[in-house]
Amino acid sequence: MPATHTTDRIEIADLFARLAALLDEHRPEDAGTVYLDDAVVRSPQRELHGLDEMIEHLKRSRLEDEHTQHLHGDVLVQVDGDHATATANQLVYVYRTGEAPHRTSGLRTAVTAVRGPAGWRFSSMHITPAWTRKD
Repeated sequence: MPATHTTDRIEIADLFARLAALLDEHRPEDAGTVYLDDAVVRSPQRELHGLDEMIEHLKRSRLEDEHTQHLHGDVLVQVDGDHATATANQLVYVYRTGEAPHRTSGLRTAVTAVRGPAGWRFSSMHITPAWTRKD
């Protein structure tokens, strides 16, 4: 495997970590650091088209007294030139400061990514819930 291919895989996996950080730190305005301007995010609950819809959704969906911790694992990346596909398992913990999580979810995330002038960015994401636990 060429070194550039390995670097591409690491940079795409890094997008998942950067996404988790902006979600957990509630920085919706930084969505453009991981998504293309015209990216599409799909889940059973909604479909978001473009950064403006994503940012607005992230601002609206945050509850003031709740925090999240997103963890991605089992990231698998397939690179084909300037395009890639990737999948990851995601655990999401929802908690209040100083308390154990009161909601936990397991998700499967499938993405496409494109390399552009600013580096790799997600162009689409499909989120499939596997399970949710509410305490």
